[in-house]
Amino acid sequence: MEAIVGGYHGDAFRVLGPHSVRKRGGQPRWEVRAFLPQAESAAVVLDSDAVPMEKRHVQGFFCGVLNGDPRPYRLRATLWDGRVVEFDDPYRYGPQLSDNDLYLHTEGTLYEAYRSLGAHLVTAEGACGVRFAVWAPNAESVTLAGEFNDWDIRRHPMRRRNGGVWEIFMPGLGEGTAYKYNIRSRFSGYQQLKADPYAFYCETPPKSASLVWDTARYHWNDAAWLETRATAQWLKSPLSIYEVHVESWLRGPQGQSLTYREMAVKLVQYASQMGYTHLELLPPMEHPFSGSWGYQVIGYYAPTSRFGTPDDFKFLVDSCHQAGLGVIIDWVPAHFPKDAHGLVFFDGTALYEHADPRKGEHRDWGTLIFNYGRNEVRCFLISNALFWLKEYHIDGLRVDAVASMLYLDYSREPGEWIPNQYGGNENLEAIEFLRRFNELAHKVPGAFTLAEESTAFPGVSKPVYLNGLGFTFKWNMGWMHDMLDYFSKDAVFRKFHHNAITFSLLYAFTENFVLPISHDEVVHGKGSLIGRMPGDEWRQFASARAFLAYMWAHPGKKLLFMGQEIGQRDEWNYNAGIPWYLLEFAVHRHLQDFVRELNRFYRANPALYQVDYHWSGFEWVDFHDGESSVISFIRRAEDPNDFLMFCCNFTPVPRTNYEFGVPEPGFYEEVLNSDSDLWGGSNMGNGGMVSSRPIPRHNRQHSIAVTLPPLSVIAFRKR
Repeated sequence: MEAIVGGYHGDAFRVLGPHSVRKRGGQPRWEVRAFLPQAESAAVVLDSDAVPMEKRHVQGFFCGVLNGDPRPYRLRATLWDGRVVEFDDPYRYGPQLSDNDLYLHTEGTLYEAYRSLGAHLVTAEGACGVRFAVWAPNAESVTLAGEFNDWDIRRHPMRRRNGGVWEIFMPGLGEGTAYKYNIRSRFSGYQQLKADPYAFYCETPPKSASLVWDTARYHWNDAAWLETRATAQWLKSPLSIYEVHVESWLRGPQGQSLTYREMAVKLVQYASQMGYTHLELLPPMEHPFSGSWGYQVIGYYAPTSRFGTPDDFKFLVDSCHQAGLGVIIDWVPAHFPKDAHGLVFFDGTALYEHADPRKGEHRDWGTLIFNYGRNEVRCFLISNALFWLKEYHIDGLRVDAVASMLYLDYSREPGEWIPNQYGGNENLEAIEFLRRFNELAHKVPGAFTLAEESTAFPGVSKPVYLNGLGFTFKWNMGWMHDMLDYFSKDAVFRKFHHNAITFSLLYAFTENFVLPISHDEVVHGKGSLIGRMPGDEWRQFASARAFLAYMWAHPGKKLLFMGQEIGQRDEWNYNAGIPWYLLEFAVHRHLQDFVRELNRFYRANPALYQVDYHWSGFEWVDFHDGESSVISFIRRAEDPNDFLMFCCNFTPVPRTNYEFGVPEPGFYEEVLNSDSDLWGGSNMGNGGMVSSRPIPRHNRQHSIAVTLPPLSVIAFRKR
């Protein structure tokens, strides 16, 4: 009794609830025990009879002895304020989770662990309620606390099961119930109220409790999209991604963020009108600090409640799919924050993280690294990935900070890291985790994965059976840095850095690359895309158009962060919306129109997306004129006769009668010109068409003589 009322009994179900007691005179008897510190008196209710219970401990431990065999009952308590309440006793219910699920969880192969752990609305023995389950193997006791028990951390101790899982069924609770687990460790007297790692919904920060939610209620309307997605060949399809931070994309009149349902109208309409194929959302999972942009996650299974409920987020995804837009979310299995109510030191030990900071801490970010060698941790993360793909119909997962997972010495000085068992710096456990994650993610029909990986680690986007990591795509960070560095230089100096715009083609087909201009490139003093461009306003916008046109022409899928399509001058600020008022000025509207045209042009021309990852889809015409900063190349579709020829002039000097070799004789129609007055350019061009001549150039028998506008990219198609 002392252990029960003190909140530290490790096996409360052995004490509380119904228990058979020794027989007297041959008649069976049973006893009901309950800990009710809120009650002045209590009784056991059997049908219409109420049997008074004896108070055995001053703090509210009650016992009631009854004749016969144990049978269903309820408890009636008279509270100290005189109110009488009647309720089901949670300690009369048996174990809830199957031994098989517990075994698979310990083995690390329960890949839909979210169906077992966490809080679930269920029916047990005819009673409706909530089943709670949490993994805390080093806890002395785990108790459930919430509004339903006045946050008393003693009243509802949970049942310990195999593998360190604790569970309890709470009859009478429903959706929206706020709760936490009080973890009392076997070590060092550690005790802490923890949010549920598997919670489907959370209170809005700075509140931190978990909330019960029914994830099966929402009715989806995207069956047509999912059917089409299942047969998609993403490597041969157009992929133009609009990267969005939900909190700051658009603000309301009072500076408030839009809700998920408001985004389902405004954002979906905008992205569709702009011609994007996919949205990529910065991590939508629950996170305590908005300044982390969502990358320091606490609620891995819960869309942040800042903008609405889980059903509201599903409505956003559903609306995207009905409008023909795919949805990618950023997923963060690399690290997690140190907030006390989160995963850190969960049961008084380094449970989800490594105990040794040389393996378990990112000092640069102030976060902790998952222990990928622990079965249950891998189970937690892989289940989470599949949860978003299956339960929220997410189309793709972009995995953040993959490089930090692959290398044990990532951002560490000598002596600050521990080699693997072979003496190397590769994190073998993380590599194995990523491979298994990708194998399972790709079993979801049409789903794909993207890696933000900034090193030369081989085979990131190669299949696991070819010894790769198994990602569908990899971000081309090298191209991004080279191109931004090149375009940030004044045009007079670009000739000295000509290799920056050609170097990427040396490795362009070693991985399935996405060309990203992401959120990381427009913060922390780096400046916005337009802000990096040198010169006066005309030159800045002309350079930005040339940059984007070259990006859309270059092999690889495309990603552009919000605000860059309208020429936002200031760096991105997560605390403020995009300055949409800039569209009052023609120069910003023209840039937005040009991005819309690039997306239309991209999706209309198979030569730009069907053969992104093989040399047969790309062909240099000439890259030797570094003095003039001029390059030209050809992009081909699967049908090699379907091709586009691009000519690029990255200086503000117009060049007339510039000759390029062409693959075939004939008429060449100018189908794209970044210098058109439609986009705010000087409107130099080639009158819509040029004719080839039998004059050899660039190892080709025929050539065309064209006008290259200043700071421009033009494209030709043979008629």
